[in-house]
Order: sequence, then structure tokens, then C-alpha cells
Amino acid sequence: SQGTAGLLLLRALEDLSELDFKKFRDALAHGDLQGRTCIPWGRLEKADWTDTKNLMLDFYGGEDALDVAIAVFERIQLRNAAALLRESREKDYQRNYKKAIRQAYSRIKDQNARMGDDVSLNTRYSKLVIINKHRDEEQREHEIMAMGRRHAEIMKEQASSSIAVSDLFKPGPDGWTPKVVVLLGAAGVGKTMTARKIMLDWASNKMFVEFDYVFYIHCREGNLLTSPASVANLITQCYPGSSPPLDEILRQQERLLFVIDGFDEFRFSFDLPKSELCFQPQEERPVEIILSSLFRRMLLPECSLLITTRPAALQKLGKCLECERYAEILGFSEAERKEYFHKFFDNAEQAAAAFQFVRGNETLFTMCLVPIVCWIVCTVMKQQLGRTGGLAQSLKTTTRIYILYLSALLRSLSSQLKQGMPRVLRKLCCLAADGIWKQKVLFEEKEVQGYALDQLEALPLLLNEHLFQKDISCVSTYSFIHLSFQEFFAALFYLLEDEGEAQDLPAGPSRDVKELLESYGNSRNYFMLTVRFLFGLLNEEHRRELEEEMGCKITPRITQELLAWLQNSQKTALALLMQETAVIRELEVCHCLYELQDKRFVAAALDPFTGVYLRGLNLNRFDQLVLSFSIKHFPKLESLDLGHCSFLWDDPEDSVGPQPAKQAYRCEGKQSPIHLLCQALEKSGCKLKMLRLWQCRLTEASCGALAAVLAASPSLMELHLGANELGDGGVRQLCEGLQDPACRLQMLR
Repeated sequence: SQGTAGLLLLRALEDLSELDFKKFRDALAHGDLQGRTCIPWGRLEKADWTDTKNLMLDFYGGEDALDVAIAVFERIQLRNAAALLRESREKDYQRNYKKAIRQAYSRIKDQNARMGDDVSLNTRYSKLVIINKHRDEEQREHEIMAMGRRHAEIMKEQASSSIAVSDLFKPGPDGWTPKVVVLLGAAGVGKTMTARKIMLDWASNKMFVEFDYVFYIHCREGNLLTSPASVANLITQCYPGSSPPLDEILRQQERLLFVIDGFDEFRFSFDLPKSELCFQPQEERPVEIILSSLFRRMLLPECSLLITTRPAALQKLGKCLECERYAEILGFSEAERKEYFHKFFDNAEQAAAAFQFVRGNETLFTMCLVPIVCWIVCTVMKQQLGRTGGLAQSLKTTTRIYILYLSALLRSLSSQLKQGMPRVLRKLCCLAADGIWKQKVLFEEKEVQGYALDQLEALPLLLNEHLFQKDISCVSTYSFIHLSFQEFFAALFYLLEDEGEAQDLPAGPSRDVKELLESYGNSRNYFMLTVRFLFGLLNEEHRRELEEEMGCKITPRITQELLAWLQNSQKTALALLMQETAVIRELEVCHCLYELQDKRFVAAALDPFTGVYLRGLNLNRFDQLVLSFSIKHFPKLESLDLGHCSFLWDDPEDSVGPQPAKQAYRCEGKQSPIHLLCQALEKSGCKLKMLRLWQCRLTEASCGALAAVLAASPSLMELHLGANELGDGGVRQLCEGLQDPACRLQMLR
């Protein structure tokens, strides 16, 4: 600004001797000022420091006045004064630039932010696991396929050797310092958030102090620059405010860092011959030539580059860049997921309750390694907590969260790319289903190309590329971010309308869902999540939302086949032979029905059954929610037998193995560990005759909820509570329930 320039100028003039000050004024009046107008001697002859400063500001303006002063100092051989003014000016510019960066990067807007809604980046940011070592094929497969506890252990192991962002440009073990660092990460894993945090921390003097200037260029915005520009123009655009002193900035290239965020989003080809590249910072050329020249070290060869990209753009990047250090963002470890929940929710009790529910859902908890999934889960749960009934009443299904994740990824596409997405997604579903049938999570390049999925700009959103050494060469393979995401697409394969593309594709699996269900019945584990997603995708609201987002037609044609399969899967050969009424023997049935969230379908599916018989299960919060959902919509339920099952309500970290449930629950007031189950029985309106909770590690804390069931269930004849530690207080509460006029219980064990 004019004021700051005036202060710097005045300070420089005050340091001059009387003779030097006279020489300075004389040069201003009579010297060669590189085409600028001289100030008449009559106005300078009797001017003091302040008068001279004011005349220069009037004649030249703030920044130009400093340029003139530096040029005059050098002309009259006062090189020290010129260097000091240049240095003061640069420090002042740096100070202002850092202040502007802190203002620009300290707040972030969520995807669903309303006007005026923003949050502090420092408050929201949680540390990510970043590793700088290559993994082999087997390690990658384990990472992609692991679920729940096993996945958490793998992430914990990776976190132990995680590299800090601030160490990305530190010298290696051999003392060599990299100039070009590539930071890889799948879609939504936190690359842009990390890049913004780097800008904020640098401007707050917390990291990368070896760089005088750090400039942030987002590639999506780079695509919009259609007119020719120079690297000097790019720097000017990065600076929020007045024009920067480019000569000073560019004089020390080795103290510059460019953060290029989202390389995979560039629509340019960087495969240019050397003769077309640019070498001068002031030279104006198309943006792709400027950036190619930066990447290939022809332009500002001494500066440092930090480039973020999705893994699927590795080959494209390799053509125009010598990567000197590579690091990969894996996402949140378990500890960081927990920290993220606590940072997101203002209320510690709500954060703990939400985290426990998600932790009980193995699939969802595993995918929470991806920050954008964590954000989606926290966002929908926070909205749910604000409604009556809270989390326990209607936590969003896993299918719904995956649909929201896919929507969040597709939202970043340009409208032009979105038009081609339905075709890409249909082919991707074929690839996913083929992989599920072949028990395959890593696909060779030729397989991906066989589905006409190569060279598509939308592909890096949904597939990751991995480079592996094979003999004496390097090969590319592709995978979905996690097996569960592949299974989501495999389920979609059975529901998408085939629009005539199948004949052009390699011979893949049949679209006959009966084959899938039959194989699942035999293997009992491998297709489990795919089948759950099938039920979830039959939900009308989910179908409508996906059709709008993807532009694909989804058909519910397999509804009756799924219904018949579900009912037959629970009937044992002996029960069929004896023509006994069937009972539900697997909790997985309830998980499938929960994903569907269709009360009429659930009631129809459960119509042939009169009971639930589960043995020896450790039921976490999510399992209890799922079981309660089925019980609520089970009109013919007569017997509920949960012998030897444990109701886990506390943090698994607090106890090793199932423990007796504690008296008080910090997240849910003083509700008992079986309160979800008891609430469902009270509301179901079923004619329950027998409830068996034998050896379920129940304590006094559960007896109040059971007493309420006794009063609300006049049809209940038998209650089995043996081998539990109910205590005297618990027995007293049960007696109160037994004395209720509505209670008709005949047998209590």
C-alpha cells in the first residue's frame, strides 16, 4: 500500500548522509530513470526527507516509488542502501502476503454450507496417515480387502511409520533434499485439505520456513485459464491483493514452493516437445506450456514443487515430471477417526454416541478411513441427533452413506464430463461384478481397457492406480478404493438397465441374480456385502437418488427373487420336512432388511416366520439397532430366543472380551444395554409369547426396561432370565412389572 511504501522510503532516506541525500535528489531530477519522468529540480532543491518521499509518491505511486529509489541508489553507487531497501520491502511484502494467506485459508466451507456457514480449518483438521514407501501387491490386497478390526490394525501399523507433512522436503538418510514431491491420494482422502493446511501452517510460520513464498494453484481453476499467461501472471493471481514485487520474488528461485493441487484434473496433454517449452518467467504462453515447463524444470529450475494427484494419473504425471520423493495419503487411522468425530460434534456425549454406532457397523467404520466419508457420516448423524428419537430411531443405512459418497465424488465433475458418466458407471459395474466373482480386487491395465475404461478423465474419481515391480519392469494395476466400494458397484450391476453396451464388453458374469444368491448361500461370507447392498439399492428413495446423480435407469425387477431367497434361506431341511413354522436363525437377514428400510417389504418378508433364534452372538450397538428394526415390523413374532448373546454398549477399547454391561451409560443417560430391543418389543404390537435371554450377562441396569415390556405385552407367557446377575434391585424392578394388571406371565425362570 501507499502508506507502507512511504514508511519504507522515508526510513531509507533518513539513513543517508547529507551529501548522499543531495546526490539522490540530483539523480531524481536529472538522471536516467528508465523511461520514468524526472521530478523538477526546483521542487527538490530545498526538499527534506519527508518532502522528497511525498513528491516521489505523488509522481510514481507506492511500488514504483520504491523501484525508482532502488534504481537511484544503485546509480549513485549506494549499493548497500539499495539492498537494504529491497530487503525491507520484501520482508514487508512477505508479512502482508502471509497475513492475506492466513485470512484466505483459515476457514473452510463444507459441501452443504449455507451462506455464512464456515468452520475453522485448524479446528476441523485431523492428522492423516501418510507413508512414503511402496507396498507390494499382497500388502495392497490386504489393505483393500480388510474390514473392521483387521483393517484398523493395518492402519495402526501404517500410522506407526507415517511421515509428517512438515518433513516432506526434509533431507533423506543420505542427506539429499528433494525439490519435487508428489503426494498421492484417492478421491476424497484429504489432498486438498492437506494442501490448504500447508498454506495456513506456512503462513503461520509453523512449517516450510525454508521457503520465502508458497503459491497455491488448483488445477481445476487452471483449466479455466484460456488466455496466454506467464509464470509471473500465475504468481500475481495467487496473491490476494496488490501487485507483488516480482523481480525480488523471482530473484531467489530456490526459496519458492509451488503447491499444485489436483494434477489429475488437468485437461491438458503435457507430452510436449522440448522446443515448445518456455524458459523465461515473463514469457506469456498457454497455461499448459507454462506448467509443462515448470514440471520439466525448464522454467524456474531451482524452485520446489509439491504436486497432489489421484493415483490413476500417475502415468500422465510420469511423462512430464521426475518425481524425487513420493508419499501417499492413506486416510484416517482409528484414533484419528475418533478425533474427527469429537472435533465435528460440539457435544462430547453426542460425538461418543455417534462414534460407537458407526464403530458397530464394520463396513461403514472401515470406509471412514476416507475423510469425505467421515464428513458425510458425521453430517447425517448430527442432523439425526437434532430430531426426536435421535440416532437409535433411524440411523442412515450403509447403502445410503455409499450413495452420498458417490454423489460427493461426482459433484466435482464438470457438466461436460457428467454427460459421459452413465456409460462409464455401467462399465465400471461390469468390472466390479466380474472381480467379485473371480475374488479379485486388483485389475490389470488390459482388463480395465477391455471395458473401454482407459483414458477417461472421470476414471481417477473411482479407480486407483498402483505401480508394482514385475521382474525387470513396472506394471500398472487398478483397484477400487476398498473392496466394499467394489461390492457396491457389483450390486448395482444387477439393478442397472442394460442399454446395449454389454455386447461390446468382455464376457462377464450373468445378470441372473439367482446365481449370485445361490453362491452366497454356499459360501456364506464372500458375497455378503454385495447382497446387503442389493437390498439397500431396492429402496425406492435410494433408487431415485442414484438415477438423478448417475443418469442411469435402475430397475427393481429382482425384488420378488430377493424376497423368495430370503424366506427360503432360513428354512432348514428338517423344518420343511416336519412342516414346522420357520424361525429367523441368522442376524444377516435383519441386516439385509435394515438396508432396505421398506416397512411393507419387511413385513412381507417376515410373514412366514414366527420367531427369532440367535445363539452366542456379541451384539454391538449397530447389531441391536438392526435387530430392533426387524422386531418392530414383525407382526407374527411369538418367540424371541437370544440365549448366550451379549449386548455390548460400551467402547470395546474399555474392555477385553464381553463384560457385564455397566450401570450408567455416558452417551445415553442411564438406559440399559437392551433398551433398543425392549423399545422395539413395546412398539411392535406383536403377540410375543416367549422371551429367552438366558446367560446374556444382564445386570440390574436391564431390569427396568424388561419390567416395561412385561406391562406392555399381555400375550407374554414365558420369560427366561437364568444365569444373569440381576441383583436384588433388579428383582424388585421385575416384581413391579409382574404386578402390573396387564401382565399375564405364567413362567419366569
